[in-house]
Amino acid sequence: MSNILKDIPPVDSFAERHIGPRASDMSAMLETLGFASLGALMDAVVPDDIRLRRPLDIPDPQSEEEVLTELRRLARRNEVRRSYIGMGYYDCVTPPVILRNILENPGWYTAYTPYQPEIAQGRLEALLNFQTVVSDLTGLEIANASLLDEATAAAEAMLMTLGLTGEGATRFLVDSGCHPQTIAVVRTRAEAQGIDVVVDSPNAFDFDATAIGALLQYPNTEGALEDYSTLCESAHEVGALVTVATDLLSLTLLRPPGEWGADIAVGSAQRFGVPMGYGGPHAAFFATSDRFKRNVPGRIIGVSKDDAGNPALRMALQTREQHIRREKATSNICTAQVLLAVISAMYAAYHGPDGLTRIAKRVHTLTRILSAGLNKLGYTLRHDTFFDTICVEATPETVRAVHQAADTSGMNLRPLSESSITVSLDETTGVEDVGDLLAVFALDKKAPTVDSLTLVASHGIPESLERSSSFMEHDVFHRYRSETEMLRYLKRLEDRDLSLTSAMIPLGSCTMKLNATTEMIPVTWPEFGALHPFAPQDQAAGYAEMFAQLEDQLAEITGFDAISLQPNAGSQGELSGLLAIRAYHHSRGDRGRTTCLIPQSAHGTNPASAVMAGMQVVVVKTDPHGNIDVDDLRSRAEAHKDTLCALMVTYPSTHGVFEASIRTVCDVVHQNGGQVYMDGANMNAQVGLCRPGDMGADVCHLNLHKTFCIPHGGGGPGMGPIGVAKHLTPFLPDHPVIALGHEKPFGTVSAAPWGSPSIMTISWAYIQLMGVSGLTDATCVSILNANYIVHRLKDHYNLLYSGPGGLIGHECIIDTRPFKTSAGITVEDMAKRLIDYGFHPPTISFPVAGTMMVEPTESESKEELDRFCDAMIAIREEIREIENGTADKENNLLTNAPHTLATLTSDTWTRPYSRERAAFPSAATREHKIWPFVGRIDAAYGDRNLVCTCPPIEEYAGQPVGSTA
Repeated sequence: MSNILKDIPPVDSFAERHIGPRASDMSAMLETLGFASLGALMDAVVPDDIRLRRPLDIPDPQSEEEVLTELRRLARRNEVRRSYIGMGYYDCVTPPVILRNILENPGWYTAYTPYQPEIAQGRLEALLNFQTVVSDLTGLEIANASLLDEATAAAEAMLMTLGLTGEGATRFLVDSGCHPQTIAVVRTRAEAQGIDVVVDSPNAFDFDATAIGALLQYPNTEGALEDYSTLCESAHEVGALVTVATDLLSLTLLRPPGEWGADIAVGSAQRFGVPMGYGGPHAAFFATSDRFKRNVPGRIIGVSKDDAGNPALRMALQTREQHIRREKATSNICTAQVLLAVISAMYAAYHGPDGLTRIAKRVHTLTRILSAGLNKLGYTLRHDTFFDTICVEATPETVRAVHQAADTSGMNLRPLSESSITVSLDETTGVEDVGDLLAVFALDKKAPTVDSLTLVASHGIPESLERSSSFMEHDVFHRYRSETEMLRYLKRLEDRDLSLTSAMIPLGSCTMKLNATTEMIPVTWPEFGALHPFAPQDQAAGYAEMFAQLEDQLAEITGFDAISLQPNAGSQGELSGLLAIRAYHHSRGDRGRTTCLIPQSAHGTNPASAVMAGMQVVVVKTDPHGNIDVDDLRSRAEAHKDTLCALMVTYPSTHGVFEASIRTVCDVVHQNGGQVYMDGANMNAQVGLCRPGDMGADVCHLNLHKTFCIPHGGGGPGMGPIGVAKHLTPFLPDHPVIALGHEKPFGTVSAAPWGSPSIMTISWAYIQLMGVSGLTDATCVSILNANYIVHRLKDHYNLLYSGPGGLIGHECIIDTRPFKTSAGITVEDMAKRLIDYGFHPPTISFPVAGTMMVEPTESESKEELDRFCDAMIAIREEIREIENGTADKENNLLTNAPHTLATLTSDTWTRPYSRERAAFPSAATREHKIWPFVGRIDAAYGDRNLVCTCPPIEEYAGQPVGSTA
């Protein structure tokens, strides 16, 4: 028997499909570098005193079919019921053409943040559509390209309000009718900033000189509608600003906040075609008036023009972003929810204003019918105004009986209190559902039939709050009525972008690796996607099991005692880690510990997050090799030993180097009373080789959208869970709706208890597929690939920083600054020329201005690495032509890049080089190429003339912007 078994070939290894270079390629690459094995290379790169000299306690790898089978088992443990809970989360229908061609399409979900707009015009147009929808429905002039969730958007509005109002004012008035998760997040963010949150009925709001502003919910969490125009006038009289958390679908019927005095509107676009996903990910929205455009958190997409004068889209006003402003930032948000915002925008385009209005009227009419039926059954309704939610009052005994009847009937209602229930209807609710709800509330009575009910005269929306203004008049919201046209529109936009489906995206600090299809498949299964985040926990047993396994495995990978999955972005993870440290110090009576040490080389989010956590930033110098200056660190730590709260450190460094001093760095901070926060952005170089917890770090956030394979989605979604040492475990975030059981939580950081659960299936699947051996191999190959690129380019470019022996970690910085002097060529010129070669450029001018930071990841094959290196070497030769006078210094292949098809096929060609060299600079570009849709974009023009909604058709007729292309 044993001999027979030995003859059975093994199952295909997923790790071999995830890792790009073949075994023979790796041997050749190692030989090129002068190493006999991957282990020998790792010994030379990673400091010996931090190496993990045992295998991770992670299960052996499973096959793709085994992982999908296990995920199906977990999915079956989740019970999908009809949920009428509301609270900002609604079931909806994702149009299949959008489901298949955006949400399930790697051409959309593997693209990167549109920092290179010439090859991101598709996403940028979709986001411009999103901004237009939000601006039109809220009645405010400026909207951003999405935030993380409604609760954090409300907190961002509060912080923006603080920055805009007079000094000395610290009171923020919050409507007690806001959703509880929103109030919790606002309180958490306010406490760190010294803001006094007062939660009360809007009727009791007291606006005086101490008030910075107010937050209202419209409709409120109980479903009620109020006219707040007088309240806005009172706020404005004392210089306070009014933020309104609202619902986009309701605004098709309701008078928009911008028309009755609101200064800011926030909310979630989830019900515009995005599954609930047990809490996320979803796109939040943020809109305000034009006068505040330079204060808006997050990204704004604006209309500019390219070098041919054609309209072109880009991220506008970037100088106000946190990664540039650092400790002067008013927000630490460094991302958006692009993929989800795109879905919501296309949902709006698919239905158009008439279709959205029909959906809203249907939901509202069914709610009126339910209201009439409940009245007939003798129930008291707390409010006679509503859109989709009604609040039912009854005795505690009746409330318990109704909940029991709902449970028996497979429904979830919201238990507002022991004597009240709310019921929220949505797009998926039908007449039969209303009949079933009435049967539940009837208990032992005979329920009225729906067709027997007569609607009362009052239709739920007061006349003063009825919408009369038009919205979504742009052609993009009227043209795509047929699926054929919608499909072609989505494909046109997809073809204007470069994603991982086309080429390597070698971005330093961003880890653009394979997002395997097997990992992505379960995301849209209804058992994961259709759960309401506040459904009873016994209905989410599959999620609970997956969370527990993922937490255990991430804890083992990082060397920490506990993991919180709540932070739904890297920025939220940073903030959570710092707030946990802050709470720890406070618990020991050390409220004066407010100093945060941050190296010069740190990510821009680090100082911004420290400020958001109420800390003062002290910068630590780096030495000539780019490493932390340990002497300067020691000096500053000792100087601030009475106030030292934390050090934020990225490891390996932002320069791509495993600094040998990391244990000493941690010891110095601990000796002076501080805690060590490790930025996990570069965890891709650590997994299986070393662990933050073993080095001395106290907390570390993990970018699941980098190391653990959640795709970037064109700029989001992300996930940023944190791992903490044992002494910080009691301070992890909790949640007001579903208690997570932490002893002394610092508060709540995201709207949903576990952040964005539906995409955590991706990271869970990745770990099971790779197993203990695959995870470590992936790390080793990421380091091998980076060093191979350095070796191939060493005779053509200078490496800015390296470790011992000239080796690096998983990324490197190439110094392109000398070309500015020798040839007048900037790093941006080189980046745009790489587009002509069919590549997304590496990260430019970060962390060092005028340089390129390259990270190949383990997923790229040797063939792709060579193609990239060949392109970089060819560009160096093009620069040399300028240096020796062969090419014109002002009019050349680089300064004119990227070259569009329109330019290359024009009747006139006056440039001093051939069209062929411009269009097809390499053999590979003749086989396949993503063409830039526009030429080089004039950034300054777009900032001076900001337009962040779809421009009028008449102005851009026939031009490649919006639906006019």
